Amino acid sequence: MSADMRTNPDARSEHLSTVLVRLLAVGAGAAVANSYYNQAFLGHLTADFGLVAGSAAIIPVLTQAGNATGVLFLAPLGDRLERKSLILITVAALVVALIGAALSPGFVWLAVASLAVGLFATVAQQLVPLAVHLASPAERGRILGKVTGGILIGILLARTVSGTISDLWGWPFVFWFAAALMIAIGLALTLWLPRVQPTTDLSYPRLIGSLWTLVRTHRVLRQAVTVQFLIFAAFIGFWSNLALLLLEPPYHLGGTAVGLLALVGVAGALAAPIAGAFADRRGPHVVVSVGAGLVVIAFAIFGFWQGSLVALVIGILVMDLAVQSSQVANQARVYALDPTARSRLNTVFMATMLLGGAVGAGVGGAAYAAWGWTGTCVFGAISAGWRSCYLDAPTPIDQSQRRVYE
Repeated sequence: MSADMRTNPDARSEHLSTVLVRLLAVGAGAAVANSYYNQAFLGHLTADFGLVAGSAAIIPVLTQAGNATGVLFLAPLGDRLERKSLILITVAALVVALIGAALSPGFVWLAVASLAVGLFATVAQQLVPLAVHLASPAERGRILGKVTGGILIGILLARTVSGTISDLWGWPFVFWFAAALMIAIGLALTLWLPRVQPTTDLSYPRLIGSLWTLVRTHRVLRQAVTVQFLIFAAFIGFWSNLALLLLEPPYHLGGTAVGLLALVGVAGALAAPIAGAFADRRGPHVVVSVGAGLVVIAFAIFGFWQGSLVALVIGILVMDLAVQSSQVANQARVYALDPTARSRLNTVFMATMLLGGAVGAGVGGAAYAAWGWTGTCVFGAISAGWRSCYLDAPTPIDQSQRRVYE
């Protein structure tokens, strides 16, 4: 890579063609989908391995554990190593893990392979900061919205694709399909991805230790991750209890209905680039504030019109659009803080958001157990509403984003 490309953001942006943006979005979505495929065929695993009911749930748990480990300990390497090589090596490792899962002779083997799949599926969190790094200052929000939208679509479609394939041909074919898809994406990345030199020469222990330094140094980072923690907790609190709600009257619906309602969230993914472009023009602070407010409105819809499937659909549309928009805008604020630490900033952001999801699932579930769907709605509204305590007046980063990016 030329010296001009390393020092001139506009020179870098010339390499971010429409084809490359789409490839990064598809690659990130396909990578993150690997962490969710197994949630759709747990029943098949229980039957094929002769398991006690419920014990197959350890597979998605291990996958998510691997995902959390990868976010914390692999994703920061994007600042330390040449990014293209790191991404291609991680994709190759993911393919090996997927093939290992497809060939599983026993449940323990599958469990270990699932942990590895989750670990290397975090290549998605290497692609996101790369897209931000390559984009020009004026379009970073829009590009970030497209790649993040690809991730959301991957999550939403993963269960549908996996459920269909496993029902027709068996669960191993899901992993074969995923491996073939990642091989194709890896070849495309080999052809189109530019080489990007590392932005730091810190040793690995110091690299990981610098995560806390970033949190301590940047007030905007602390504010952004706190707000996204609360919003994502509300989001996961809803989705983790929706299946229980739909089993009850007046719905009497099963898991298929949950999957269909999840597809409504694709609208949120499609709106992400729009939110990102708006953040480019008006500053991310406005988008975050509006997004958090819309989450509160969505839970008001869920709570006041209980029993209405139409209200559920409308509320999901509002909530997914709001959560996706706030995430894109918050990430835009975070990435603007330090161009040399974008992979580590992404690690702090995503790790905190995932923790918020875990808290949301736990507290939202407890609220549902104690007070039913009303309890879940109150929890979601309070969690998203607390964001006002952490959103001060726009910072210089929000008011002059272009100048800070440059």
